[in-house]
Amino acid sequence: MTIFDRLESEVQSYARSFPVTFEKAEGAWLTDTDGKRYLDFLAGAGSLNYGHNHPVLQEKLIDYIKSNGITHGLDMHTKAKAAFLNAMESKVLKPRNMDYKIQFTGPTGTNAVEAALKLARRVKGRETVISFTNGFHGVTLGALAITGNEHHRGAAGVSLDNAVAVPFDGYMGDGADTTEYLDRVLGDNSSGIALPAAIIVETVQGEGGLNAADFDWLRKLEQVCRKHDILLIVDDIQAGCGRTGTFFSFEPAGIKPDMVTLSKSLSAYGLPLAVVLIKPEYDVWHPGEHNGTFRGNNHAFVTAAAALDHFWSDDKFASDIRDKADFLGKRLEQIAERYGDGKIYRKGRGLMQGICFESGEVASKVTKECFAHNLVIETSGPEDEVVKCLVPLIISKEDLAHGLDILEMATAKAMDKEIVAPKAAAE
Repeated sequence: MTIFDRLESEVQSYARSFPVTFEKAEGAWLTDTDGKRYLDFLAGAGSLNYGHNHPVLQEKLIDYIKSNGITHGLDMHTKAKAAFLNAMESKVLKPRNMDYKIQFTGPTGTNAVEAALKLARRVKGRETVISFTNGFHGVTLGALAITGNEHHRGAAGVSLDNAVAVPFDGYMGDGADTTEYLDRVLGDNSSGIALPAAIIVETVQGEGGLNAADFDWLRKLEQVCRKHDILLIVDDIQAGCGRTGTFFSFEPAGIKPDMVTLSKSLSAYGLPLAVVLIKPEYDVWHPGEHNGTFRGNNHAFVTAAAALDHFWSDDKFASDIRDKADFLGKRLEQIAERYGDGKIYRKGRGLMQGICFESGEVASKVTKECFAHNLVIETSGPEDEVVKCLVPLIISKEDLAHGLDILEMATAKAMDKEIVAPKAAAE
């Protein structure tokens, strides 16, 4: 038995899908202890948008550590925090005409969600929060109450209260506008749904199966919130930080959330960091009401600021993401058309796309075959039926094409088909 078998809890999951011991990583590649290299289409579940050990970020971090810079600062003022705040203001908020206060929560995405929920309830004086079918917001109890997945909810051990789930865009079929339903029940005092403090939404449901909300639907959702005096919270923890081709996933819709939660790739280096962006009029916290020992991860501030300066000073990086997203989408469409017999299809947006299969069993066959050919890729969706390409945003077109060649081969095998076309090369 390995040390992992003897001591690690049975709760581990990714290790079961990728049963090797990884030792090194660079860019879009992982290396195990035997020296075997694996192309990474998982990217730390979206925590490594800028790849592994990016040299610009690595140099900044090493220099900071060598200078004896503050590591742990609670919420005290530090030079590293100031640099991050300045970068967020100048590279992200001001260019987008956004005015938010920034709350540093505990270091995980679910803690940012908990903070947003608490604050929304304080502001509006109401208990209920509305979320959406197939949404995922974390596994602490408040966040879990607004998460749809039965597997995660069932582990709570207690009742999950003060939350109501309503249909996400497309949940009732292409012809149904679920914001009309939401508007109707919120305006009816006999609907059985209490007026909520907030509505929380992911514009692309990462764990829920790459369900991408239509921009018009998002605009209508915002209108519903304004009509009924409800706060709009966008959970951009997985879909943000450039994943969909803009820094925030909601930018193309033109909406103005009251709060935004960010984590995962915010630190840019895989270091824990989470924040809530809050419209200033709603920043009604009293000092220390929501705190955490590790809400001041200065190493994460250093790499986050470096990433904002390096990648977000102009539109070149975002344009490159959109170009690769277009390439990815076209390849996934081709794969689905060639081997799906109309039973499989592409889903998602940006570099957050994948293929939906008939079942989780088929999708699992695909991911296992991919790993056998040195591609790390996972599934999502209520039945794990979606094979999700969550590549590092810095991946080269050549490596992206190589990974998709592997995915095409694995799909053909799982669908009991022969490869019917030559492998596509990067454009």
